[in-house]
Amino acid sequence: MSGLPRILHLSGDFPDPIETAKTPVIRSLLQLTQGDFDHRVISLNRRGPTLAVLRQPDRWIAREPFEWGEAWAYQAPPHGIAHATMLRRLGDFLGEALRNDVPDLLMGHKLTIEGIAVARAARRLGVPYGITIQGNTDTRILAARPDLAASFARVFHEASVVFAFAPWALAKIEQKLGRRQGPTQLLPCPTDLDTPIAPVPSGDALVTAFHLRHHQNKNLVATASALRLLRGSGENTPFALIGGGEPSDVAACETALNGIEGATLEGPMERAQLRSRLNRGVGFVLASHRETFGLVFVEALFAGLPIIYPANRAVAGYFDKAPFAIGVEPGDKQALAAAMKHLVDKEKPLKQALLEWQSSNDARQFTRPQIAANFRSGLLGAARIGTSGLPAAAR
Repeated sequence: MSGLPRILHLSGDFPDPIETAKTPVIRSLLQLTQGDFDHRVISLNRRGPTLAVLRQPDRWIAREPFEWGEAWAYQAPPHGIAHATMLRRLGDFLGEALRNDVPDLLMGHKLTIEGIAVARAARRLGVPYGITIQGNTDTRILAARPDLAASFARVFHEASVVFAFAPWALAKIEQKLGRRQGPTQLLPCPTDLDTPIAPVPSGDALVTAFHLRHHQNKNLVATASALRLLRGSGENTPFALIGGGEPSDVAACETALNGIEGATLEGPMERAQLRSRLNRGVGFVLASHRETFGLVFVEALFAGLPIIYPANRAVAGYFDKAPFAIGVEPGDKQALAAAMKHLVDKEKPLKQALLEWQSSNDARQFTRPQIAANFRSGLLGAARIGTSGLPAAAR
């Protein structure tokens, strides 16, 4: 036994032997606080139900150990069928699996999925639990399942701590489920590119970056339309798309940008190379349809680039008064073109404001040491107070 507080994390977004290509955000948070807690992970992978499971219901979960804990492949219907029922069943299974090794805190890394399961398990085990809010998934499921609003509200309000990756997501959840009274902490996603580089006064191109397989969600067609509007007005600042993909992805992106003077695909880049390339740009442009946080926006800011981000998504709420961060509705091509022109026309004053921000407390909240400190204090408080620290109305 390490003597450290023991935290059991339930996450469907953790790279594991069953599915290696998941987002590393939750893993990064655990790595940042590895010396403070005994972290263990149950990494979830949902699979469609099979006839074999109908014959042998006790075999609905396959378990595989890995360095962080166990990867679970559990069988459940698609499209949200029996959503809460299956997750409560998963919570019962989790509670039984932990009966002889009870942690100090359970963490569910989405309110509307893992949160249901950890709340159920926590009640069985008599331990506190916490959740993270991931805006893209949680707001989508909350909107799609108004019949489960009471269940989601109970999970939300009874949690000993709630971490939200972005202000906009917390605001939308509280709008639906009521204002939370218990401890709540904004927790930006950590990045290794969090050391500021001073902006260059005159960049060479408007820049965007994403894996090319995501070009539809990243709204490349609308971005291309905005670029064509700019070209029609006489604005010819080059445009660079950074990112790799399969030949079919490359072809789709080339088609989207076809005929736009100065628009190029620059291919995939290593992290240090990406940082250097961003620093040489005029501004960063990404008006995604869906974005829980969008690490690349923070990476661009630390690399010295003003940003255009999707309004009411991604980093919305963190930069409402910042002149170097412009929120644009993804479907508004004229507004996107106007924002891109603003980045070009006001490049120097925007970059001067960004330079001042880079050394501020506002910027510090996006660095790994500060994120680790906030995550650490939230987990310690939750493990200590349990649900008894909440107002009676929230129990």
